[in-house]
Amino acid sequence: MRGYFGIGAEEISKPMNLGALMRTAHAFGASFFFTINAHPKVRDAYNSDTSRSFGHVPYYPWDNVEALLLPKGCALVGVELTDDAVELPRFQHPQAAAYVLGRERGSLSPALLARCQHVVKIPTKFCVNVGLAGAIVMYDRLLALGGYPARPIMPGGPAPTMDQAPKRRR
Repeated sequence: MRGYFGIGAEEISKPMNLGALMRTAHAFGASFFFTINAHPKVRDAYNSDTSRSFGHVPYYPWDNVEALLLPKGCALVGVELTDDAVELPRFQHPQAAAYVLGRERGSLSPALLARCQHVVKIPTKFCVNVGLAGAIVMYDRLLALGGYPARPIMPGGPAPTMDQAPKRRR
């Protein structure tokens, strides 16, 4: 897959959610992880991050939206249930992106939404857990940019190629 991505959350307050999001980011190959105005107790996130992401993925804890600094050319993509957000299955992911999720019981701040180049929403009936939302976004990015061929028309996996076809007995 070409490009890179980072993922983070604004005002996250539950260590287990942060740990799960960090572990998933590590598993999907995130280049960096960040928080904006995270609650001090999230420092306990390593308890739920069994992959020990801190040793593998750079972590940037910014104190506020104004302090958020991304690499040049990196698009900030908000993940939020707003009326004008693009549904994730219809979204073309930027090659270089930083995805930001909101806090557990609320939305992205207006100041952060104003900084986002794109806003996407997961087409669900209601909000899902921040860790799960992050996993869905990262999986969608993998499907969209990972170089996978189109899915088969019929249920199941792709048809076997000639070298994978079962041999006939004579």
